[in-house]
Amino acid sequence: MKNNMDKEKFLALAAKKYEHINALTDKPTMMDYEKGLVEIMQELGREVAQSQLGGQAQDRRKKRGTNPPSGQSK
Repeated sequence: MKNNMDKEKFLALAAKKYEHINALTDKPTMMDYEKGLVEIMQELGREVAQSQLGGQAQDRRKKRGTNPPSGQSK
């Protein structure tokens, strides 16, 4: 079931990340800044998806292939 997200709800989710993003300027290198920004944006993306599509399914088991993994080739 898809739930359309209105602009206010998205902005509320993004506003929660605002302070974290501004705190990234204290990072010593650009690489640290970029890594932190990527993590924050992934969290935001996950929250947006969960808001629109609903939470995680109750059954968290992963589907597995019917063939067992093969041994290493010799």
